[in-house]
Amino acid sequence: MAKKAVAKKIVTKKVLKKANPMNNEIIGLSIIGICLLILVSLFTANTGFIGLGIRKLLVGLLGISGYILPIYVIFLGWTYLKHNFEAVRENFVVVLPMLIITTMVAHLINYSSKEGIRIIDATYFTEGSFRNGGFIGATLSEISLKLVGVYGTYILIIILIAMWIVTLTEYPLMKKLRELVKMTEEIPINMQQKKHTPTKKPSNMSKPKKKEMPRNEPAKSDSYDMITNYDIVQTSHSSAPAKIHSYDTPSTIETTNSEITLPNFTKPVQMTLNNNDTGTLRMSGNIYHFPNVNLLAYNEKSYVNQETSKDLMERAHRLEETLLSFGVEAKVVQIHKGPSVTRYELVPKQGVKVSKIVNLADDIALNLAARGVRIEAPIPGKSAVGIEIPNASTEIVYLKDVIDSNGFNEFPSKLAFALGKDISGKPVIADIAKMPHILIAGATGSGKSVCINTLITSILYKAKPDEVKLIMIDPKVVELSIYNGIPHLLIPVVTDPKKAAGALGWAVNEMTKRYSAFAENGVRDMKGFNEKEPSQKMPQIVIIIDELADLMMTAAKDVEDSICRLAQMARAAGIHLVIATQRPSVDVITGVIKANIPSRLAFSVSSGIDSRTILDSVGAEKLLGKGDMLFNPIGESKPIRIQGAFISDKEVETIVNSVKVHANADYKQDVLMALEKPTIKLEQNSEDELLPQAIEILEGKEKVSISMLQRYFRIGFNRAARLMEELEDRGFVGPDEGSKPRVVLSRDNK
Repeated sequence: MAKKAVAKKIVTKKVLKKANPMNNEIIGLSIIGICLLILVSLFTANTGFIGLGIRKLLVGLLGISGYILPIYVIFLGWTYLKHNFEAVRENFVVVLPMLIITTMVAHLINYSSKEGIRIIDATYFTEGSFRNGGFIGATLSEISLKLVGVYGTYILIIILIAMWIVTLTEYPLMKKLRELVKMTEEIPINMQQKKHTPTKKPSNMSKPKKKEMPRNEPAKSDSYDMITNYDIVQTSHSSAPAKIHSYDTPSTIETTNSEITLPNFTKPVQMTLNNNDTGTLRMSGNIYHFPNVNLLAYNEKSYVNQETSKDLMERAHRLEETLLSFGVEAKVVQIHKGPSVTRYELVPKQGVKVSKIVNLADDIALNLAARGVRIEAPIPGKSAVGIEIPNASTEIVYLKDVIDSNGFNEFPSKLAFALGKDISGKPVIADIAKMPHILIAGATGSGKSVCINTLITSILYKAKPDEVKLIMIDPKVVELSIYNGIPHLLIPVVTDPKKAAGALGWAVNEMTKRYSAFAENGVRDMKGFNEKEPSQKMPQIVIIIDELADLMMTAAKDVEDSICRLAQMARAAGIHLVIATQRPSVDVITGVIKANIPSRLAFSVSSGIDSRTILDSVGAEKLLGKGDMLFNPIGESKPIRIQGAFISDKEVETIVNSVKVHANADYKQDVLMALEKPTIKLEQNSEDELLPQAIEILEGKEKVSISMLQRYFRIGFNRAARLMEELEDRGFVGPDEGSKPRVVLSRDNK
């Protein structure tokens, strides 16, 4: 053991010696000193024979650029003092085109077609080289002049200048061009919207044009720039209609909202009741106009790349040095820069324990001055460890960025859910039908309500009212009431917690009726039924509960039983649950609910205990808030980090008005009647088969307890408790008195 410890210390010393920054300082100071000598020799003759030779060589070769080169090399020397050779090489690649452009432009200014290629000889080692750009400028210019002529050479220089500007500033020139094209396309659309009067529907309502449907519009391709030094993968902030925004400050969001063009939708919505609903819910043949994708806002000024590739590489170098100072040898092999965090993928040296890196999370955050560090060890599918460090500023991902993409437009499911962008900047689109139910939890202000708005908006952009129906339960009253009147709703938004139990009870009965219809037609699920009976197609139903905690406080038993039955059986019937809560505690998200809802979505929470309640693992307590989420769909071993898409309240209002102006709400009478039954029974014949025997054993007894029923029937506590409640409902036993046995009522009192 002692020999191993000594050997380990020797290896560590060697590595530290190799990473000694004194070598860089010596090289940097040497470069600065030599270049200062060269710079002085260019402006004075008092530098001896060597200075005179250097002056003739630089001016003869580069002309005016010979005076620029030493200044730049001094800057490289200073960079070498602070960084490593990777940063020097990157800067050299940026400045080399500048020197070439300068020499060519200097030569072309004094260009004469009569001189031709003979001027190349005259430019070398002559004082006139200062005007003409030197031997290199003359050679490159004359070759270009012979190949493409004067005008072609000027065009070539302009292209080189544009390429140099893009490389230096990382500013996307095509972004502005595409935005200008998009603005010209939006002008006739806005003019057409202004022509609509509040009381008239568009004349082409019966034949909607395909180009008005966003899912048929050509989508933008997503690409990513690769920087080879550390293999940095950055999000490409491509063109136009708005791609990124920021969750930074309220002022930013207000600026964004002010740029939304709001058509004047003032037409009142007619709410009709369908009194002829019998049996299972069927589709209707109403025409539906998909909302225009241009109703979603974007901010053309939102592109701010504060962290360049040089900053990322510098941080990667500091990360390696930090780990090395704790005796962990690892190398960063790839960097993924996302909207809110940057993930550094590092490969530890053979023999380094992963747990050792995980335990250094707080030390890494301290040394890198980061707000918080999350470590994913190992990354699924890779032999690397991911260290996620927050960016200097968070870029908000607009919902339009995801909806107006190829992935969303070509998504086959009608229940496509535009989540946002992952840690590599790629759009993430989930399928609610495959989840098949999802639990959303997070603290106040973490982005939970915005996520639900993006989910509903995604459905409005993807599905017609006869394809997907919605039931919204909003005990907080103010979150989902804005959607009242849209044609996708089966009933108005339910705000009374007691009526919510009735809505869930109706969903259970609808599920039972659908399974009976499946059995009669010999099919296994809703898809098979719709293919076999196209004239009686059933729509998918999504039930959205915005705050589960309030429902559990008012009608816990009925709500939990309904949720559990739906979660267990409703997938094949086309019914899906979306449950959200801001209090992820075990008394709200019970074990029974968790066991039946496999897909989870966690926003920022206050503690690791809450994170375990949602995800069954820690990690959500390290999220940044404002849309930063961990998504753990069914079938995934580890959650995926996503920056959620943002949609403002003003955008939601605009889209809802756009949908309501073309279609009327069609509320179902049987669902409304179910709301008036807060104590609705899930099934009429759902009594326990042991109930008659339980009634018999009450004869001659004054009191009865749940434990007695457990012993007599040899059943578990839950079934015995339900059996006791059924006896109470039928008047055989008295009410619960805490830990005391219940009183058996005489037949005269029943």
